[in-house]
Amino acid sequence: MGRIIFHVDVNNAFLSWTAVDLLKKGFKIDIRKIPSAIAGNQSKRHGIILAKSPVAKNKGVQTATPIYIARKKCSNLRIFAPDYELYKKESDKLYAYLCSYSKYVERYSIDECYLDMSNYKFNKEEFIKLAYKIKNEINSNFGFTVNVGIANNKLCAKMASDFLKPNRVHTLFKEEIKDKLWPLPVHKLYMIGEKTAKRLQILNIKTIADLANSDFNFLQKYFKNSALYMYEYANGEDNSQINYIKEKNKNISMSITLPIDIQDKDELKSILLNLSKKVAVRLHNQNLYAKTISITLRNKYFKDTQRQTKLYNATNNYKEINKTGCFLLDSLYKEEYIRYVGIKLSDLVENNEYQLSLFDENNNDNGLDKVINKVNSNCKNKQVKIVPASYISKK
Repeated sequence: MGRIIFHVDVNNAFLSWTAVDLLKKGFKIDIRKIPSAIAGNQSKRHGIILAKSPVAKNKGVQTATPIYIARKKCSNLRIFAPDYELYKKESDKLYAYLCSYSKYVERYSIDECYLDMSNYKFNKEEFIKLAYKIKNEINSNFGFTVNVGIANNKLCAKMASDFLKPNRVHTLFKEEIKDKLWPLPVHKLYMIGEKTAKRLQILNIKTIADLANSDFNFLQKYFKNSALYMYEYANGEDNSQINYIKEKNKNISMSITLPIDIQDKDELKSILLNLSKKVAVRLHNQNLYAKTISITLRNKYFKDTQRQTKLYNATNNYKEINKTGCFLLDSLYKEEYIRYVGIKLSDLVENNEYQLSLFDENNNDNGLDKVINKVNSNCKNKQVKIVPASYISKK
């Protein structure tokens, strides 16, 4: 598959994040489903609309217009003040979550990120399945939706994520450029502003295909230094790299909010086993090992308790992760009803410098684990297990 880039873009970020926050605080209405907008100071007649709900959009409300104009088009428009501190927190949560899937994440803006997923040895269908998994997990974990674009470079990934919204996954691979990118109006191409689009129209360049098939010298005559990127972008060419920040203490975590409160410790351990397998798959996919394991339990009164331990040797073996997790659970659990279970792996390293012990029972079955994790990552309801050969012979 070569290079694979995901572009994750939050749908209507400011309004969505405000809506989720209001619902958490007991607000009875989801403002995404009514005529609403995020806008500047309402006391000033010329406050500007920063974001609007789909309902408001259908009534003619537009971003970057004054509030008084928006109210003329939608008399029952409800205005909510922006909360930039909240938006930063939600953006940070999204970024941290995406870092659990790739070491190479670029925060392009407050509501969009690029991920280099080239480390995953997947085929096209598996990448699409992974994108849907990320999209759906963001919705279930955080309450807002995203679009995910998949492509061979950053430009095409961003273009793909803009195709149709909200809550969608789109691809724009090299072989799809002529069919998916070229038919679009030229103003849809990334970095083509309104003035440039008008100049292109005058030159009878109306679609991205027209631009892609234009004579480069002709373009250079009218657009000087901008002609090169315009021509390359129209042909889906982009060699820009992911500008990621190296972080020493990234972590990988998985959690579940249970549909009913559970008091059975064995059932909690069964849930923990499933979570251990999932975080192990992520470790294997990124060729990482964890030195610290922690678990969190939340009771029915929403009180969290947490325990963590540092391992003698870093691991990506789900059995070791689960064994440690169960030990921590035993020390935490107090015969109470539990509604949430989480496991987190931290102090991640790329090399497992194994320290031998005279009493070590490790069988060095990481190779087999990798195969099993690969199979399990593609199975929804069934899991591969190891059984002794003696068990098979008895059958």
